[in-house]
Amino acid sequence: MTNTGNALQLLACAFVAADCGSLRRAATVLKVGESSVSRNVVKLEQLLGMQLFERDVRGVRLTEAGRAWTDLARTHYDGLQQAFRDARNHRDAETLRIGLCAVGGGEFLKRLIDRFRKSCPNVSLAIEDIVREQCLTAVCRRHFDIVFAPGLGNVTSCRAELLWQERIFVLVAAGHSLAEKRVVTWADLAGMQLLVPAATSGPLLDFTTLEGFVTDGRRPTVNMCQGGQASVIFNVQLGRGITLAGESFARNVTIDATAWKPLDGHNSLCSIKAVWLESNPKRAVLRLIGLARRMANTIASPTHSQSASFR
Repeated sequence: MTNTGNALQLLACAFVAADCGSLRRAATVLKVGESSVSRNVVKLEQLLGMQLFERDVRGVRLTEAGRAWTDLARTHYDGLQQAFRDARNHRDAETLRIGLCAVGGGEFLKRLIDRFRKSCPNVSLAIEDIVREQCLTAVCRRHFDIVFAPGLGNVTSCRAELLWQERIFVLVAAGHSLAEKRVVTWADLAGMQLLVPAATSGPLLDFTTLEGFVTDGRRPTVNMCQGGQASVIFNVQLGRGITLAGESFARNVTIDATAWKPLDGHNSLCSIKAVWLESNPKRAVLRLIGLARRMANTIASPTHSQSASFR
C-alpha cells in the first residue's frame, strides 16, 4: 500500500488505459467505473510526480516520459503478477507443520490426518512432538502451523478451539485392588501413587495436564517417574503405582499383566484443543481445521458410565 492507494491497482489502471487509449474503455475492461480509473491514474501521476497521459476529447495517450516509464514498469509488473499466479497455483503444494503434545485423542487425530491427506494430497505434513508449555510460543513464532494440545486454559495470543474430548483411562496392575472394578472414580484413586512420566515422549498424560483434574482433597499422590512412557508402564506392571492415558490409547494398546479402567464422574474427560494463528497465510491450516470441525460434529461426546473396562 502507498499513501495514495494500492500500487498494483494504480498500475493496472494506467496500463489498461494506455492499451485502450480511453478511460471509458479501460473501465469496461476492468469492470469498474470510469471515474475510478480516472482517479487511480491521477493518484499514480501524483505519486510519481510526472504526467503519464495527455488527455483530450478522443481519449488518452501516453506522454513521451509516460511511455518510457510504463515500458520499464510493465516488465516488473508482469513479473510480479506471474509471481502471484505461481504462488496461488502452488499454494497447496506446501508443508503443514503440526505439533503434538503427549496427550489423548490419538484415534481422532489419526482419522483426521488420514482424511486430510486424501482431500489435500499435494500438502506435505511434518508432525513432531512438542512440550505443552511451549505450544503457544511455537505457534506464535511460526515453528508450527498448528498444535494439538490438552486444556491450555484461556488463550489470547493465538486462536484456540476445543475440538474433541475423550475419557481418561487408568492403567493398573492385574492384581491391583481396582482391577476388578468396572469403572473407577477420583475418590477410588485417593492416596495411590499416580505415576507421571518426567520426559515428554509418549501418549500418557503429563503432570501439567493432570493439574487441572486432581485439584481436590481426594486425590492420588503424584510421583514423577524419570524417563518416559516405557518406564511408567513398567512400574505399573510391577505394582508400584497407576497411570493415566486417553481412551484412544488405552483401547489400542494392550499391556501384559495390567488392566485399563475407565474413569467416571467429575473431571473424567480430557479436552483437546487446536491452536493456530489466524494470520497464517496457508490455506491448508483452515482446511485442516474445517475438516476437524466436521469430524467433531459427527462424533458423540463421551458420557459418564458408558465406557466398559477392558484388559
